[in-house]
Amino acid sequence: MKSTFKCLSLLTVIIFSCCFKTTLASNAVYEQRKQDYTDSSLINGGGTKLILQAYRGLPLDTADLNAMLSDISTGQTSDFDIIELIRILYLTNGTYDAAILPVILAVPYWVNNGDLVRNYWSENHMIMWMGSDWLLHEKYNKPIDNRLEARLKHYLQLKVQFGFYEFFSSVYGPYELSGLLNLADFSQDTVIKNLATQASQLLLKDFLVMTNDRGTYFPVAGRNYPGKYDNAYGQNHNNLIYLMTGFGEVPQGASHAGPFLVSSTIPMDTVISSWKPFEDFTMHNGHSLDTGFIINATMTTTDRVVFQWSSGAYFHPSVVQETAQLLNDSSLWAQADFSILAPLSSIPPANMPAAANSLSSISKSSVLCKADIAIFKNHSVTLSSVLDFWKGKVGFQQYPCVANIGTTAVYTGSGEVKADWGQRNSNNQNTHLPYVEQHKNISLLMYRPEAVSPLVGANFAFKEVALHWKDADFDEVVEDSMWLLGRQVESYVAVRRACIGEINSVRACPTTGGQTWVIMVGDSSMYGNFANFQNVVHQSQFEERWYLDTVTSQYVYYAKVVVDTTTIDYAWGVDSITTGITNIKEGNSNWTIYPNPTNSALNIDLKEINEPTLIQIYNTIGELVYTDSGSEKTISVSTQSLSNGMYVLKIITAKTVSSKKFIVEH
Repeated sequence: MKSTFKCLSLLTVIIFSCCFKTTLASNAVYEQRKQDYTDSSLINGGGTKLILQAYRGLPLDTADLNAMLSDISTGQTSDFDIIELIRILYLTNGTYDAAILPVILAVPYWVNNGDLVRNYWSENHMIMWMGSDWLLHEKYNKPIDNRLEARLKHYLQLKVQFGFYEFFSSVYGPYELSGLLNLADFSQDTVIKNLATQASQLLLKDFLVMTNDRGTYFPVAGRNYPGKYDNAYGQNHNNLIYLMTGFGEVPQGASHAGPFLVSSTIPMDTVISSWKPFEDFTMHNGHSLDTGFIINATMTTTDRVVFQWSSGAYFHPSVVQETAQLLNDSSLWAQADFSILAPLSSIPPANMPAAANSLSSISKSSVLCKADIAIFKNHSVTLSSVLDFWKGKVGFQQYPCVANIGTTAVYTGSGEVKADWGQRNSNNQNTHLPYVEQHKNISLLMYRPEAVSPLVGANFAFKEVALHWKDADFDEVVEDSMWLLGRQVESYVAVRRACIGEINSVRACPTTGGQTWVIMVGDSSMYGNFANFQNVVHQSQFEERWYLDTVTSQYVYYAKVVVDTTTIDYAWGVDSITTGITNIKEGNSNWTIYPNPTNSALNIDLKEINEPTLIQIYNTIGELVYTDSGSEKTISVSTQSLSNGMYVLKIITAKTVSSKKFIVEH
């Protein structure tokens, strides 16, 4: 027994010693990367150098400092600069106080009447403004409002407990991290310091969980910009990833966030060790909107509304009355974040919920406080999806499904098709969000847009779905019927398109009611060579159909894909064996239309159909422009309000779906 105990004790000592040495080696490598990053950034120039100069005890570049200070009073994102200046104040021990303090003390740090320049309410801006206000108070006794301490601690506790609303954002995440690191490194309040440290570590781990072994970060995101998916390296978040892992290209200059991490003293052991080459799990992020009401219930009205806005709840019917009241009281309707719905400003706040409900396709889907995110990673490939997230409704800056193959991103987006994805509307990357379901390395994406009121602008009328796919990034591209396959080194991707065609030189499909795409990733460790991967894809099975629920008169869209041993399917609508649903197929039409072309009216002869019908007319961009149901034998549909062009008329019964095209010429 003693001998066994001694052996176990010795084994424990050996394991602990090895782990300790590994940690030391990890820390040593990380510290060396920080030193090399600082050296090269200071030597090469470019990027953001002021923090690194302060960190090394060097004189600050006067021209850079003055340029930054000159933008503080009018800059729309002046908080990005203020957090840098706060860090410089703490690192330089008074040397630059006289130059910096008068400028940054002259701007407001929270919501104020008529401030149309600054944003205090999205998650990243909130922490930069609140954190800077708090640190100026601690270091220089700056006057603060009596709610700041409670508001700041509440914010930090939310992040630690529920995660980040702007999940996996390569645009906003680095700025949020910078604001958190200032508090973690410099706050005198131990509660704030500890919470900010935990939140910083969680955010850094979020970056690493979606980073592949090439140092590329192309994730799903609650809020992001298309440019973040066009280049694998050279961006703000890449600096953070390189510093933590050494993956990817060596940064040529300091980004905004890099110097914050370099000069931070927060513990990084658990963060760095959190990266894994393989992941397959679902992350449950955030909380429901109703839970948010409970969490924020004790706050003042202004603070409560701002926290609701930070979760994306701007014009949701449950919050819109408070939103409108605050916009009225603070004269903020002309602020850029709210200008899209400024035409509603004349509506009394008490009437706003009814208006928001009538615009539910756009008023609800900006909410992003709760998301279930499927994550798959295998070395150089990743696939991530936000599961069942506001399907059919207008998207904002959300990216609901993204594949990362080596150093290129593959994803779909609905809306006006542009050859340059950077020219798409930056505020809504999807005019209608898909239903997404992911099983391991395969995702099913179904598009079925809700109708959008023309009151919110013509941009939302575009329903096409386009594929972000850069042929030049692949070593090999193969087409197999509806499937498009690509190989980059030993990493593979396959996309089953809804059609074969292009719009504005981009692979894209018009939506005439619904369409389904499939995205699959893999590599040589999973499928062997690319030919084997192609064979698996070739043997896949796909099914798509529409059927009518004759009890509820709901039109159900169903799709199913079977690849290898994985099956994913979904019925979008009311689908129950108790509702009398009958599967329907495309059938030969036993009805006629006239005249064609038509000017003022289209006549539909249904004399040969002896059952109830559902009539739908779609324009060329897939927008439903007319619908009716009944049992009449002859129907006349006015076309006076329709623009010139081609349309598709569908007749749906419990047994068949048939369609005809007609032209309107005024």
